[in-house]
Amino acid sequence: DVQLQASGGELVQPGGSLRLSCAASGFQFDAYAIGWFRQAPGKEREGVASFDNYDGKILYADSVKGRFTISSDPAKNTVYLQMNSTKPEDTAVYYCAASWGPAVLTLELRDYEYWGQGTQVTVSS
Repeated sequence: DVQLQASGGELVQPGGSLRLSCAASGFQFDAYAIGWFRQAPGKEREGVASFDNYDGKILYADSVKGRFTISSDPAKNTVYLQMNSTKPEDTAVYYCAASWGPAVLTLELRDYEYWGQGTQVTVSS
């Protein structure tokens, strides 16, 4: 069975750092892009960052460029999202998702076939 397990969410102060993990199993990790998405209360789910494990391409949403870093550890079938300089508007449930062999790496929800359950990130003092 395909599984994507997001973890690492917690309460962090504005300006603080946090690292999320997405552990994947049940599919060929190096053939998929793994993306991070988030959904704040009352808002639509949006793409944050994605890492294509096939060719190493990376994509970030403008709102997180320069603050968040996505990385992948194929030995652990895990993708990470390092969140630095966090802001209250980063508060959301964060999800990871997998997209098979994308011709073009995107942050469009419809391009991702498999989804994990979310992890709550709260940025507040």
